[in-house]
Amino acid sequence: MVFADAVLARRLEASEAANARECTALYPEAAALEVAGGWAVFAGSDSPLSNAVGIGLNGRVSEAELTDLERFFEGRGARVAIDLCPLADPGLVEMLGRRGYRATEFNNVLVRRMAGWERMETPRVRRTSPEYAELWAYTVGRGFFERTTLSQEEMDVGRAIFAMPGAMCYLAGAEGGAAAAVYGGLAMLFADSTIAGFRRQGLHRELIAARLNEAMLLGCDLATASTQPATGSQRNYEQMGFEVAYTKVTMVRDQPAHC
Repeated sequence: MVFADAVLARRLEASEAANARECTALYPEAAALEVAGGWAVFAGSDSPLSNAVGIGLNGRVSEAELTDLERFFEGRGARVAIDLCPLADPGLVEMLGRRGYRATEFNNVLVRRMAGWERMETPRVRRTSPEYAELWAYTVGRGFFERTTLSQEEMDVGRAIFAMPGAMCYLAGAEGGAAAAVYGGLAMLFADSTIAGFRRQGLHRELIAARLNEAMLLGCDLATASTQPATGSQRNYEQMGFEVAYTKVTMVRDQPAHC
């Protein structure tokens, strides 16, 4: 069993923030700001990659720090989105309420110790090479957005992940895909996607196993992933030995609030 204390949360959230910064490599307008113990990352005004991570895990967040974070996003025409860890500064919740934020989404952060992992065969999954970048972006996007035609912006999200300097991307035929990155012995598993017609066939579990196999070879001691609560993805991760460490909430402010 993993005890989710502040030390673990800082490690997980710092890696999440590093991952977010790496994802913006292909965006010419990309920017990042270290603030309030975490990072704010901008990849476009409408990009799902634009958010703040790890805020408030190293002590009290001041009004001035939160104002700096808000100006970072709003000055670039984006709404302010903060992925809030439950172990963050308790006073931050009150501040966000006063400033007009609302909760929009919950995500479970799952972890598993690599100790005891035994390599599994993954015959349908292969590590991709650069010539498969477009296929990977399309396959992952198609599974995520659940349609066969993707916009340029939707494809760009997948391209940006594939282009990350430390990204390891995997395909399960043309039916599913996923990615991983390693930060200080922590394997982050993300961008999991299976096309609707190929779900419930064990593809996602193979994608998880392939990345855990790689994490073991790289000497990782811990693996992590995030899913929405009570989904098939969470079930698959738990079947592969993961457990929920904590649940994060995305707090959003669409328009500046006057306090």
